Order: sequence, then C-alpha cells, then structure tokens
Amino acid sequence: MRLFNLHGQVPSDAHAVLNTPDLTRRQTLFVAGLALAAPGLALAQNWPSRPIRLVVPFPPGGLIDNMARLVAPRLAQELGQPVVIDNKPGAGGNLGAAEVARAPADGYTLLMASPPLTISPALYASMPYKPEQIAPVGLVGRVPNVLLVNPKSGINSVAELIARAKREPGRMNYASNGNGTSLHLSAELLKSSTGTFITHIPYRGAAAAVTALIAGEIDMMFENLPSVLGQIQGGAVKALAVTTRQRSKALPAVATLAELGLPDFDVSAWYGLAAPAGTPAALVASLEQALQKLMRDPEIIKAMESRGADLGFLGAAAMGSFMAADVAKWKRVAEFAKITLG
Repeated sequence: MRLFNLHGQVPSDAHAVLNTPDLTRRQTLFVAGLALAAPGLALAQNWPSRPIRLVVPFPPGGLIDNMARLVAPRLAQELGQPVVIDNKPGAGGNLGAAEVARAPADGYTLLMASPPLTISPALYASMPYKPEQIAPVGLVGRVPNVLLVNPKSGINSVAELIARAKREPGRMNYASNGNGTSLHLSAELLKSSTGTFITHIPYRGAAAAVTALIAGEIDMMFENLPSVLGQIQGGAVKALAVTTRQRSKALPAVATLAELGLPDFDVSAWYGLAAPAGTPAALVASLEQALQKLMRDPEIIKAMESRGADLGFLGAAAMGSFMAADVAKWKRVAEFAKITLG
C-alpha cells in the first residue's frame, strides 16, 4: 500500500549529469540532493509493506497499555498493515524506550510514548538510551493525576491541606507507587510550590498506596484519575483537585490546582507515539496524519474519555516542545527534592 504520491524520480544518469559543465551551481546542488535523498524517498514510497511493532514499555493491563490497545487497531486500519503490541516492561519504562532507540529508523518500530520519556532524563544519572535517540510523532491525550485524602481526615480542601502541612511540618505523609514516578513527583511539585514539608512513603504499586490511604495509614497521595475514579465516586477517598490545567471531563466538579492558587501546576499521564530518531520525515508525517484522523473517530473519543482521558492532539513539533518543557519542569523538581536514580 502506497501512502505517498512522490512526484519525480532521480534520473538513472544522475552522476553523469552532475559532471555536466554548463549546469549552474544551484542545479548541481538540487540534483545532488535528489541523488542523496533517493533511498529515503524509496522507503517512504513503499511504506508500510509489513506489520508495524508498537513497543509498550509497561506490562499489560496498565493505563498506557490500555491506551495502546485502543489506538493500535485503528492505526492499523489507517495504515493498511497490522500494528502489533509488544510489551517490554522494566526500569520504569526505560528498557522499552531503549529498544526503540536502537531499532532501525524505518517506520516499523514505534514506541507508546508516556511520561518516563521526560521524567527519566531529569532523574537518572545514567540511562540505557539517549533522549535524542527518540523522536516524537504525536501526542493524543492526557490523563490527570488527582490529589486524594481520606474522607475521615478532616481535610476538605487544598487550602486546608496546605495549612495543616505548614502547621505540622514533617508530621504529614504522602504515599506513592515508588520513587521517581509521576505520582511521587506530583507530590514533590506540590511541596516545592507551597513551601511545605510532607514525608514520602513509597509503596509497591499504586493499588497498595490507595489501600493505605483508605485505611488511614497515610494522609494524602496523588493517583492517576482512571485508576481511582470508582473509589472517588463511591466515597472511599476524597478528591481535592486534579493536576492538569483544565478540569477533567470525568470529574468536572473537582477544581484544578491551577484554579486553587498554583497557576504553574500542570501534570498528566500523557500518551502518544514516538519513533527512532532519524525516521524519514515523510513517514513521521504520515503517522502524524493517521493519528490525527483516528482521534476524530467518535468511538475512540468515547472509549478514551470513559477511561478518564482528556483528548488533545499535538503533532510531532508541538509534542517535542511539550516534552522539552516537561523535562525542564522535572529537573527543577528533582533538584528541589534531591532525587537521583540509577
């Protein structure tokens, strides 16, 4: 299946033409450029001619894996080839990203991109890949984290939580699903933004942390909204705020931290596609267009919003800017909290 209509071909006697003395310098450079670009043009013209592998750097069943399984079948329809999910968990998402970074830049290996791409460069002293080896393709949605407390805690607002933390520095604690995760860093960003000292208690997974919150063993925590929406609606935990700049459609009555006096607070479990650096621009453009088209599908929109996701497409360039800003933010938080991993 050909997805590109590339007009013009490099002449078979291109090298002879380059030696013709009456060509102007501009003509010579133009023909030389075509000759050099020929392999990339041929690849783009024939792509995709076989299945595409989508690496998910987490185990099956999690938020990013679930989103990948929504996107992959529709992306396959757009591209005319199967998109096969390959779960490669480990090292907080770094192992899967490293595998994509080392893959041929031919459009047949993609990464389900997510926050570790911007968190890891801020936290890890050494990584199994270099950030510049991964190129953004398109961001399709974001899932807020939500600030939670136990309903019996007596804390009914963010202002009350901050006041208590300032009144009792070091006595309050918060749970996370482990060091260096989005949930951990969300709490550290809150501390740095409010000048509070709240003790971190890492758990083995978010489910264990939520259980501890419900049991009253800890005072507060952040969690991905879809994972805890049922407990919020059932009254097991109280949601004080969401972490994105806009309110979540899944929890419209809950304000954002930005609304509540922290204007620079913007954290989400974002997701999209990335590719090995050096993937031909024509292939990236085709993937970007396919993503943008499927994000207009009412069934995709309904399925993602039902999972607590807020849709908002960013193309490759805009996604790159978003990721750069995210890295800078987490570097500031890591420096504040003195977090270094690996």
